[in-house]
Amino acid sequence: MNTEANDRWLAAALETATSYRRMIDGIIEQLTPDELVARPAKGVNSVAVILRHLGGNLESRWTDFLTSDGEKPDRNRDVEFGDWQADIPSLISYFERGWNALICSLRALDSDSLNQTVLIRGEPHSVPQAINRTLTHISYHVGQMAIIARQVHAGEWKWLTIAPGESGSHNEQTWGTRSSRSVFARQSNGE
Repeated sequence: MNTEANDRWLAAALETATSYRRMIDGIIEQLTPDELVARPAKGVNSVAVILRHLGGNLESRWTDFLTSDGEKPDRNRDVEFGDWQADIPSLISYFERGWNALICSLRALDSDSLNQTVLIRGEPHSVPQAINRTLTHISYHVGQMAIIARQVHAGEWKWLTIAPGESGSHNEQTWGTRSSRSVFARQSNGE
């Protein structure tokens, strides 16, 4: 790939991560503190558990991304799946540390970075592989959080994607624009 194509690819990866973050925020905003920690069934994670897991995963993977293994020795992955014992603001702060590690690292990458190899649990990954691994991991958990949130939420749900029955209207209003990609695009693009 040439430098311009690499830069466009990195920008697209950052844009994708940012779009998932808007969905995460859209989920959290609709839940009460009790709903955030509610498990819809025995053995099913709460939204809070998934946020904790994502925070731990992202902090481990993306801290010193190019220079250390993505599975840090001080990470305790198993603990991430337990109930959060502190207040909700501290959970959000924990998640933010991981999210910020991802975003700062993505912004610091350049075309030359894509040719490097990083390790995750000792397994070599190209930088693009590591980025794709993270983006698919985030998308998997965002989908889980959306389903769990809808199960535990009392009241009306604000759709994070195009609501059923609204495709025609959405297409009519956004066709040919960046806003056609997402219900969040207008707020992120100023459209």
